[in-house]
Amino acid sequence: MQAAVGSHCLDCAKAARPDIKSRAQIWNARQLTPVTTVLMGISIAVFLWMALKDSATLRGNATQAHFDLSLNAIPLKFDHEWYRLITSGFVHFGFIHLAFNMFALYQLGQLVERAVPHIQFALLYFASLLGGSLGVLLVEGTGRSPTAGASGAVFGLLGAAAVGLHRRGINVFSTGIGTALLLNLFITFSIPGISIGGHLGGLVAGAICGYVMLAPRAHQSSRWVGYAVPVAVGAVCVVASVMYVNSLDFSSLF
Repeated sequence: MQAAVGSHCLDCAKAARPDIKSRAQIWNARQLTPVTTVLMGISIAVFLWMALKDSATLRGNATQAHFDLSLNAIPLKFDHEWYRLITSGFVHFGFIHLAFNMFALYQLGQLVERAVPHIQFALLYFASLLGGSLGVLLVEGTGRSPTAGASGAVFGLLGAAAVGLHRRGINVFSTGIGTALLLNLFITFSIPGISIGGHLGGLVAGAICGYVMLAPRAHQSSRWVGYAVPVAVGAVCVVASVMYVNSLDFSSLF
């Protein structure tokens, strides 16, 4: 009696495939997360420095330091202060703003940094940050209000984690990552004053990086690709930001 070749091979494939728990474990639980700790430390140190300069920082009010370091297209275009594409990601408006972002960074850092080499994680974070900055400029480019916060980079980590789980055959929306993604997108679009461009820009940049960096081992090519992709994404975001800002016309504002 002949075996049913199709069903036999399917059963073999199912038996050989790791269960969902194994596929979900994309990180090494023994690995530390020093980059996450350093990134949190920088944001907290910047906040304390700003609070010492002006106590209004604690109440969430914009201070001179906010205007000096936050993201706004006007000083980018006229003063060429391109460092704001990065510094804005370490500036926060008030303790609650800082606390929410640091809690999210800690949680996602424990997951994602353990899945990739530390340097790759740092590159992913900054690529997401730059993606968020580009998103801010594209959506809110001619606005006068400063934009700041780590949420663009945090959204990037969220996007990378979601894509990484999806590539392992896991239904993202049956996990805490999927729930967090939906909840944060709802908050982004429902609460006034939140940077839609910053969140979506970071999410897209992080998802692109995560598709390569968090691919299953069977789909990974050269290990250097995990370094090259976030560098390329970050570079594209910087170039696109410069080109877009230089194309803006602010004559109606003056």
